Order: sequence, then structure tokens, then C-alpha cells
Amino acid sequence: MCMGNPILDISNNVDQAFLDKYSLKADDAILAEDKHLPMYKELAEQSGVEYIPGGATQNSTRVCQWMLQTPNVTSYIGCVGDDDYKQKMEEASKQEGVNVQYMVDSSVPTGTCGVCVYGTDRSLVANLSAANNYNIDHLKKAENWALVEKASFYYSAGFFLTVSPESMLAVAKQSMDANKTYMLNLAAPFLMQVPPFKASMMEVMPYVDILFGNETEALTFAQSEGWETEDISEIALKCAALPKASGSKARMVVFTQGPKPTIVATGGAATTFDIIPLEAEKIVDTNGAGDAFVGGFISGLVSGKDTSECCRAGSYAAREVIQRSGCTYPAKPDFK
Repeated sequence: MCMGNPILDISNNVDQAFLDKYSLKADDAILAEDKHLPMYKELAEQSGVEYIPGGATQNSTRVCQWMLQTPNVTSYIGCVGDDDYKQKMEEASKQEGVNVQYMVDSSVPTGTCGVCVYGTDRSLVANLSAANNYNIDHLKKAENWALVEKASFYYSAGFFLTVSPESMLAVAKQSMDANKTYMLNLAAPFLMQVPPFKASMMEVMPYVDILFGNETEALTFAQSEGWETEDISEIALKCAALPKASGSKARMVVFTQGPKPTIVATGGAATTFDIIPLEAEKIVDTNGAGDAFVGGFISGLVSGKDTSECCRAGSYAAREVIQRSGCTYPAKPDFK
């Protein structure tokens, strides 16, 4: 069961001048400010625009569902507007087998994300809009809390910390009390650089059984904690050793490093797992690669696979996604 910010990706190729115009970095993820708002219209009006159901957590949920190929193994909760964008996302998600249970706020539009593709990098600018209005009252409705109680695994990208940390805490505590598995993604550097968001992250952290992130996020987290190291394995071990509310299971930390091996730390030891290689010329768009890795990893986890196989499933999913535009994939996975 996953909770996050459902947003529709508006994806298009851009040049350096476009990035400079809106003060964007080639490989980054930020929340939209007023100066970014004209960007969405500009992206939409350029030839080649694509509309793809998005949001980090929703991406991972869809990829996990795709890998498992069994309808309604996954459920997803978040807030949308009452508009055509919501309709597009709901239809696409349900067609893929995801049990979406959106909260609908008709006073605001469905959130969007400008996906500015620059070569193989992407700059994500999220205008949360309706996604920003998720309320824990929706989670506490009997039919939605039943999804929480029924699930064995829970996942949210850190972006949801900017919206409803109280919902994340409620699910995380339920997970601990029921001896289930709660997972969190560091998601983006700004979440560790803005004090209120970092505080919310650290409030949830004691309940996190599996923590995901990439090397950039790992370095930022280390800086925010005052750890004087840039060694990703060492940072992973330090994250794994952070205080945990329940001592019944050790925290696992999974840090991806693009084409370099994935680092997994748990129980005082760090191990590396090679990715499935891909020729550089086959890379189309790295947007969604991290989300796809998490979706693939979780598909292995819920299938009872060991860590090595979970990493292999994550690597396979990411490898498929980066050969296509946006977080999309073939009709069926070719993974054994």
C-alpha cells in the first residue's frame, strides 16, 4: 500500500537556454515557485509533449504492479482534482491493475510535474496543486484504513513529507505495531535542506524498515546530519544505525548509484550489487529510473525474494524504463 503525490507528468525535451530561463539544474527535483508556472504551458505547446501518470510514489506503485502481473496487488492513495487529468491517471492506473483510491478536491486542479528532459538528465518541477491538499481524514475512512490493515508492505517517497507527514506517521506506526514493513525514499536533496521537511523525515525515520535513495541524496543527508564523510557505504551504514522504534528487525538502507553498483547496508555490514548493464546509446530518458528501481525491488520483496534478487529486479525495471520516454515500460516484463 502506497501513499504519495499523484501528479500528471508533462514531459518534453528542452535545451540549456530553457533550463537557464527557469533557473533549473539538469538533474534535480524541486517544487514549483511562481516563476516556474509559465513553464508548463511552454512545455505543452512544444512539439513532442507527452502526458504520463506520475509522481514518484505512483511511479513505483505502477512499476511494482507491472512486475508482479497480478491485478490489485498494489493500492495507492493521494489527492487529485476533479478534472480530465485525474480521469487520465485513474483510467491508466486501474487499467494497469493498481487499486487507486484518490481523495478528490474539486476546488483545485490535479497536480502536474514539468519533466524537462535534457539529454539523458531530467529536471523535475512539481506543481502539487491538489496533491498538496491530502488530508489524514481520508486515510482514516473505514474503507481506506482497511487497505492499511490488509497490507503487509508500505511505501512513500519523501515528497509526501511536504504534504501529510501525519498520514505517514499513522501508517508507519501501524506497520510497526503489526510487525510489517515500512519503506521510505529520501527522494530529493531539498527535503533534507529545508529544516521543517527534515524534521518531519526524522520523525518518521524510527519506523522505517527500508530506506531508499541515490548517491546525491545520501551525500545531502550526511551533510544535514553533520557526518564528515562522502563514502556512500559509510553513509548507508550510519543511516541503518539511526535509532529505530522497534528493535525486532534491523533497518536496511538501499542506495543506488546510477551505473555503479547498488549499496545495501544492514546489520552493520554493507554489500554491493552490480546493476544489469545497458549500452549508453540505448538510454532515452533517465526520468523515473529511481522510482522504477524501487518498484522492481519491492516486487521482489513481496514475492519473498532475497536482497540480491530484489536488487536484480530493481535494476531490470530501471533498465527497461530508461530505454523509453518517461516512467513507461513494455506491456509485460521479460524478467525471470
